[in-house]
Parts: sequence; C-alpha cells; structure tokens
Amino acid sequence: MSPRRVAALVLVRILTARRTLDKALEDVPEFGALDGPDRAFARLLASTVLRELGRIDKGLAPFLKSPIERFDPAVAALLRVGAAQCWCLGTPAHAAVSETVAAARQEGATRRAAGLINAVLRRAARDRKAFDAAPEPSVWPDWLVERLRGSLGDEGLVRLAAAQRRMPELHITARDPEAAARTLDARIMASGSLALPVGAVEGLAGYADGAWWVQDAAAALPARLLDVSEGEPVVDLCAAPGGKTMQLAMAGACVSAIDRSKPRLKRLAANLERTQLSGRVSTFTANAETWRPATPVGKLLLDAPCSALGTLRRHPEGAWIKRPEDIARFPDIQSRMLAAAADMLIPGGRLVYCVCTPLRAEGEEVISAALDTGRWRRDPPGKSDLPGFENALTAAGDLLTLPEAGEDHDAFFIARLTRL
Repeated sequence: MSPRRVAALVLVRILTARRTLDKALEDVPEFGALDGPDRAFARLLASTVLRELGRIDKGLAPFLKSPIERFDPAVAALLRVGAAQCWCLGTPAHAAVSETVAAARQEGATRRAAGLINAVLRRAARDRKAFDAAPEPSVWPDWLVERLRGSLGDEGLVRLAAAQRRMPELHITARDPEAAARTLDARIMASGSLALPVGAVEGLAGYADGAWWVQDAAAALPARLLDVSEGEPVVDLCAAPGGKTMQLAMAGACVSAIDRSKPRLKRLAANLERTQLSGRVSTFTANAETWRPATPVGKLLLDAPCSALGTLRRHPEGAWIKRPEDIARFPDIQSRMLAAAADMLIPGGRLVYCVCTPLRAEGEEVISAALDTGRWRRDPPGKSDLPGFENALTAAGDLLTLPEAGEDHDAFFIARLTRL
C-alpha cells in the first residue's frame, strides 16, 4: 500500500478515535507492513499534517464547497496529505498530486472522490496564498488558541505556535555530557542538556549501556532545582517513565518513586536497569494522593498530571484529540496532590512542582491557591541556578519555559516551595 494512503489511514485513526500518533501507528497494520523508507515517509506525512493541520485546512478552504470537517474522514485525510506535500515538504507538485490521487484510487470512498481530490490538489499546488496568510496560532483549533492566548498573551502564543512548526531536536541527559557530545556529535545546550537530530534512539552509541536517556531540556530543570545531596531521601511523585527519577538517583539521592500505573513503572524499572541506577531507587505502585513515606522527607518532586499542552511541538496531535473538558479536570487533581505532598515533607522541606503546560490554571493559579492554605512559601531560584533558562523566571519567582528559536524546548511551569 502507498505510504500516502497509510498516512491517511493513520490520520483518520487519530482524528476519529482520538489516539496518539504512536498508538495510531500501532493500530494501523498497513503501517507495519511498509518497508523502512516507506514507513519513515508515512510517519513524516502524518506528523507534518498534524503539525500544520489548522493552517492546512484554512489553505484548502477556498477550493472546497463545504468545510473539510464534513468530508468523509479518509477523503479529508488525503486532501491534507497532498497539501502538506505541496506546502510544507517541498514535494514537486506533479508528484504530490499524482501520487496522492493514485493513493485515493486504491479503495473505498476515496476512489469515488479521486476526481475531487485531483482537482483540489491541482489548485492547491498553484495557489498557497490562504495557507501562507493563516496566522501561526491557527495550527490549533480555535478553542485551544483562545485558551492559550488567555494564559500567554499574543506574544507567548505565537512563540509556542512557531515552535510547533519547527521540527524538534532530540534532547538527552547524559552522565558525562562532554563525552556523550563527542560520541554522538551532539550540541551541548546552555542548560547542560544535549541536542541532536531526531532519530532511532536505541541504535545510538551509549544508549544500551545507560550513558544517557531521552529528556527534554526543560523537563530536566525541576530535578536540578530540587538540589539533592548524596544519600538524601527524596520522594518523586508521578515518577514514570523516570527521567527525573534517574537525575535524582544520579545526583546521589535515595529515591522513592511513586506512580499509579504498573506499565509505566515497569518502563521506569527498565530505564533504571539500563542506566544502572536501580540500587538508589525504590518504586511503589500507588496513588500519589494517598501514599505516604514511612517518615516525612526533606525533598519532594511533584511532576503533576496535566494537559501536556507544553509538549505539542513533539506531540502535535494533542491539540486535536483533547477536549476542553479533558483539560478542565486537572487543577483540582493538582491541588489535591500538592496537599498530599505537604503531608510527606518535614517543616522546612523543599518541594518542586512542575507541569508540562503553560496554562495559568494549572500553574500559577494552582500555586497561588496552595500558598493561600498557609502551608507553603515560595522559594524562588536565582538566575545563576538557571543556566539557559534565565529568562524563564517570572515576576512571582516561578518559571515558565516558553520555547525560543535556536534553543527550543518544551513549555513547563515550575515552582519551588518550602513547607511551613
């Protein structure tokens, strides 16, 4: 089967069943049947459409008699795949159109619509004005644009959207950054994380023997801000898949890693085994709201469940499979976890709270409510504690790591608190 056809099947699965890209690729057997280059091309097509979906739909609108949402999902997917080739990937127009139409003729509803697909894509290949005129934030659905604008303003909104339109690099945390950078020909970022082109991780030098692990540069910041000491007991709530857990263990802490998901904890255990850090970590399958350590500790990291809107540049399908009601439930969960964390810390103990979303409702407002309980005070880091993230420090003393061109990373909200 044509990789263009397979990409369309994957897109249909994502947008109708609300599956992530990785899950959809597993769900579509035709993807696994492709050979290596075609499989990579099908994935590139699907991810490119997802990265630019809102703008692609606006670009196609002048050529359609009705909104694309009313089309058969498979027909809409092939129109988007064809347009993505013309407008985003630089595929020669004749190849983009003819190969996509050939994919449409392979079966079903798309065979009957092949003439329509051919006519629309021929016009799209000649005229990209509507696509180019679409504002960068229109990569997302309108409701999400307004939600993000309410938290970030127009400037922050554009920064986040622009990052989604750039192909993300692979970020890793290494035991010996300089040695890993030489081995992998990677760039050492100002924060100490390493950046290199995205590729098959398992085949890279140093992965199998645990010299490094995949972790976004912004995701590596919370564990550093906890500032643990050799032998110090630390609680890591919502720990899986374990990037922050491994950081804490590598720094010498004795970590209690808690997560309610057995499969995710199994993945964490495998990562600990690979990095030879298992001896410093005890894992617990438990609800973070009800679990308690045998005795209160002095340091705790809470990577709370969240809307994950700060990772859309790596997982652009999230904008299209999430619903407003999915996001609305998180602040209550986060507040309950912070209350539980207070019971796990000694007076004067330190907590680092983080979420991979820039929404104020899940960051600033959750922390403000926690401070109002009288159980916490802020413990802002200094700029010297934030190499590469000096500009992320907010007026209140928290951090918001919006991505920037040339040093992209995910958008995290991070707060450091002291237990009263």
